[in-house]
Amino acid sequence: MENYFLKKVRAGEKCLGTFSFLTIGNAVEALSYTGLDFIIIDAEHGTVETETTENLVRAAKLHQLTPFLRVKDCSRPAILKMLEAGAHGLVIPQIRTIEEVRNVVSYAKYFPIGSRGVAVGINGGYGYEPFADHGLKDYFDVCNRETLIFPQCETKECLESIEEIARIEGIDGIFIGPYDLSVALGNPGVFDTVEFKSAVERIYTAVEAAGKIAIMYTTNPKEVPEYFHRGFQAVTLSTDIKLMISQLRGVISQIKNNI
Repeated sequence: MENYFLKKVRAGEKCLGTFSFLTIGNAVEALSYTGLDFIIIDAEHGTVETETTENLVRAAKLHQLTPFLRVKDCSRPAILKMLEAGAHGLVIPQIRTIEEVRNVVSYAKYFPIGSRGVAVGINGGYGYEPFADHGLKDYFDVCNRETLIFPQCETKECLESIEEIARIEGIDGIFIGPYDLSVALGNPGVFDTVEFKSAVERIYTAVEAAGKIAIMYTTNPKEVPEYFHRGFQAVTLSTDIKLMISQLRGVISQIKNNI
């Protein structure tokens, strides 16, 4: 169970991903040929459920495209099911309290970090992967290291506690949700205010101080290099559906203009 995203980050590489809403294996497999480093299958705003997720995750792993998943909420069933489907990391939306984050860690990480229920499933090769065949300690250690947990900072409550949240053991980084964060700050969809920029800087500084991974979301390709230069280890660009439409609109427009 090697997390190629984590391997790249540790090597100092910058990772680019997108949200995946095209919920068929062929589409996910096709994304692996684009140069993306990771995808985030969306079970919060998307329609995907656990059985579908399992096949999407499998398609992504086929070509070392790291499959993350944004869960519905921070409940134990939502977290555990998607981990058992093989996700290499989870994005947890709408976090508001420190207690919620501690609960997420307990659900998602094995002993001694958390109290995840024991199951040697897909990511352990049903017990036949080498790391899963030498006792539970080795299995727990690998899963805890390679399964990443990213609370999403997009509420005012999370922002107010971000320094403490970022330091919690078992949290691997923070995913910034700019749209909901802008709503929480009172200016929906406005990202050039002093308040919003200060919030993003505060989140990044807290994550950096904790030695964790900072992931930003944007719909603007021109902003991606700026976030990388700032120090973000990963950026999530738009969604597969929007990128597909944008590319096709450009191609079709060009063709029609030349007819």
